[in-house]
Amino acid sequence: MTTELILKIAGIGILVAVACQILSKTGRDEQATFVAVAGIIIALLMLVGEIGGLFDKIKTIFGL
Repeated sequence: MTTELILKIAGIGILVAVACQILSKTGRDEQATFVAVAGIIIALLMLVGEIGGLFDKIKTIFGL
């Protein structure tokens, strides 16, 4: 895992938090929830490749 990935996920988190706060203050709570869920999905999609690489390394270490 590189620091670039960590910074990207942190940036997404900051943007989602700001968007949720703005939407909540304007009375659009449902849209704020959708933005939060979308942010979580985007972050998880970014991590899928890293998790796959982790499982590959575990397989090679244990010889599976």
